[in-house]
Formats: sequence, structure tokens, C-alpha cells
Amino acid sequence: MSMISGMTIREAVEALASGSLSSSALCSAYLERIQAVEPRVKALLAINPESVMAQAQASDVRRAAGQPLSPFDGIPVTLKDNICSSGEQCSCASKILQGFTSPYDAFVVGKLKSAGCVLMGRANMDEFAMGSSCENSACQKTANPWNLKCVPGGSSGGSAASVAACETMAALGSDTGGSIRQPAAFCGVVGLKPTYGRVSRNGLVAFASSLDQIGPFTRTVWDSAALFSLIAGFDEKDSTSLPQDSFDFAGDLTSFEKNPRLDGMKIGLPKEYFEVEGMDDGVKQVVMDSIAQFKSLGAEFVDVSLPHTKYAMACYYIIATAEASANLARFDGIRYGYRSPNATDINSTYEKSRGEGFGPEVLRRIMLGTYVLSSGYYDAYYLRAQKVRTLLRQDFTDAFKQCDILLTPVTPAVAFEFGAKADPLQMYLSDVFTTALNLSGNCGISVPAALEPASGLPVGIQLIAPPMEEQRIFRAGHAFELARPQKTFLAPLS
Repeated sequence: MSMISGMTIREAVEALASGSLSSSALCSAYLERIQAVEPRVKALLAINPESVMAQAQASDVRRAAGQPLSPFDGIPVTLKDNICSSGEQCSCASKILQGFTSPYDAFVVGKLKSAGCVLMGRANMDEFAMGSSCENSACQKTANPWNLKCVPGGSSGGSAASVAACETMAALGSDTGGSIRQPAAFCGVVGLKPTYGRVSRNGLVAFASSLDQIGPFTRTVWDSAALFSLIAGFDEKDSTSLPQDSFDFAGDLTSFEKNPRLDGMKIGLPKEYFEVEGMDDGVKQVVMDSIAQFKSLGAEFVDVSLPHTKYAMACYYIIATAEASANLARFDGIRYGYRSPNATDINSTYEKSRGEGFGPEVLRRIMLGTYVLSSGYYDAYYLRAQKVRTLLRQDFTDAFKQCDILLTPVTPAVAFEFGAKADPLQMYLSDVFTTALNLSGNCGISVPAALEPASGLPVGIQLIAPPMEEQRIFRAGHAFELARPQKTFLAPLS
């Protein structure tokens, strides 16, 4: 791996500004890296080297002409395959959308393009973002760069793996029940799930509209803060977008570095997150060591309770599947996308196109969602889940009266081998520490903590803050990152 393709955004921004590096050289190094490792990692579904170099050269021309530039001008970023980019196929890693070309840019893609970012390509994912391992893609299985026999996590596995394998400087993913934070933990990168509504969902193909949120994958917390500052903002085309003032989160971290202490910060430890059966001893030890590290930084720990946590998984899989069944009704083989060649009339077109176009996990969730919304079951399941969601949100509100942020594990175990969780219920439990955050709308970040001793695979910690308080978790995560014994997390992929 070249030194260039191992750079952080912060390092690249400084090198581009000083003139010691060009965007063309930067992107060329990433294309060489992709050529070297992509056949083994399989993180990307689409890459156009000619387009990448054209964008990089245009950035160099702007810089040479002395034009006013965004700090991100010339920085390469990869997109998850459920984020629309004009003129590119957006398949959601599904057969039913293969051949569909997006006619417009998602809000976040417009932000990236306006800043002069170089769009590197499209990352693999679990089909329609439904999964926790990236094994549900209709296109290919992405491997974890730390161990090619293991999954990268999901559903944003391709985005996480592409950053971990140094195939890109940063990537965007989507998080519905942990789909950014969980693969970030498995792959040893930083993954941010922003406050719901702080990043526009306009142009994100919907899975569960009240839960989905776009967020960045990066190598460091500073990089995450910088990219988040770029993509956040109010969007009048998104009815759930929150009014907000722009804020330079990365600049705040730069100032914070003068004294990166957490004196006076209270960190809550939810007892329910440390009583989960089946948590690996190695993961638990890394989390406990991380708590000790935060204490050395001056943080004070308090015990808190989130009493309705035990209902979060059931609540999530009722609400998420119900919304999925409604959102995916539009993919019918008639308007766009895959149409079955075996169809003979409109009824068989609908039935066969969906039956052949969707994979098993998507069909499973559509059926479950349709069931909980059906007459006679709506009150018993969906309405009750929404009431429980309110209780979960209140749990977090009450906890944050006692502390500034929460610290929890991200996953109960490190990345597992392909096929190890063939049982869907076992797979769903991979998100036991992450789903409640989407139900409550709070923000959270996964930060690499250490390597689990037995496997040598990364373990992440999750920091959670109230809505609109990303600054708290950025500061805490950055201080921890600067102080942790292991300074860098580079996957041993040559």
C-alpha cells in the first residue's frame, strides 16, 4: 500500500493546500490500490477510472487557477449503492433495480459535488440495506479486510470495507438499525449515525423512512466531523429535515486539541447493555479498558438505566419491516427496474417480477411487515411497537438528565465468518446494541478501540448523545482516539 492511499482526509487536505500533492496523484494512488485488492475484498459494485481521473484533473485545474475552493476539493469519496447519483446505476445491490439509472443527485451527493469531491464509485451492501453482514447482496459478497474469511458487517459493508482496505479516503453509508456503526466496528473504522433529520434523506432509496439516516465512514473522528459538517444541512425537499445552523465540527476539534481533556464530562453506562447474554469476553474486556482510558482523561462515569431496552429489537423489527413493506411496494416490474420474462399479464408481472427480483431476506421482511400491518394485527403489533418506541425515547431523555453521553459496546462479538449466522434470528441479534438509537432518533458514533486478543479483529465502542449534540461525541471520541494505546487501525491487507 502506498503512503498516499493510507492518508486521512485531514492529511490530504493539508497536502493539497500546500501543493505537495495533487488530486490526480491522490486518486491515481487509490485506483492502483483498488486494482490490487478489490478482487479479494469485493467492496465495490461500480468504478469508472476515467471519470475519477477527469474529476481529479478538474480539481487540479481549479486549484492551479487560484479559484476559491472548498477544503474537500479533490478528496475521493465512495457512495453506498442506495444513494442516488445522476447518470449512475443505483441498484441497492438488488436484481430488481439492475439497469435503473438515477435521474438526479441525492442531497448529500449535491453537497459533495459542490465541494469538489471526487466520486470514486459505488459500494456493495445488503440488498435494500436489509442485513447485518453484507451477505444478502444480489451482486457479490464483500470480505472483511482484516480477515477475508469474515464478513465486514452490514448493511453498509462495502462502504466500511472500502475505507478499511484503503480503497477510498471516505465513504457514505446509511444506518437504519446499526448499518453504519456495526460494520464500522467490524472493520476498524469510524462510523457516524447522525441525529435523525440532520442529514437529508432526499435521494436515499428508502428502507424504513422513520429510521434511515445517511452518515460517513472515515479513518478518524476528525475526518468524520469534517465530512459530517459538509453533508449536514436543511433540505426543503425532505419533510423530515431539521432546521439547523452550519457548524465547523472539525474546526472545533482542532481547537479542542490544545487541551484534549474530558474533565467535567459525565458518561453514562446503561446497565442493560452490559447484561446481554452471549457477549464475548474479549469484546467486554476491550470496552472495560476503554472505560479506564476515558477515566484517565478526566471523565466521570455514572450508572444509568434504559429499562425498555429489552423490547428494542422486537420493536425495531416490527416498525422497520412495516415501513419496508410500504416503501418497497413501488418496485413492481411495471414502472422501472426488473420485469420477469415469464410474466403473461399484469398480475403475473407483479407477482413474478417481485418474486424473482427480490432476495430471500427482502421477501422475508416484506412478508413480516405486511403481516403486522394487516387487519386484525395492526393494533396488536404495529401500534403497540410505536407506543414502545415512545417509551424507549423517554428512557434516553431520562438518562441524559444524569449524563452528557452514553458509552456502550457496538456489537456483542467481533466479525464472524461467512455463513456462521445462517439463522435470521441469530443475525438480527448482531444489532442488539444499535437499534434503540434509531428508534429514539439520537446520534451515535462507533470508534475503533483495540484489537480483540484472541482473533486479532477490531472492536469498536459506541458513544451516544442527545439529538443535535454530535459535538459531544466528536469531542469524546477524538480525545479517546488521541489517548488510546493503538494509534492507527490499518487492515493487514497487502
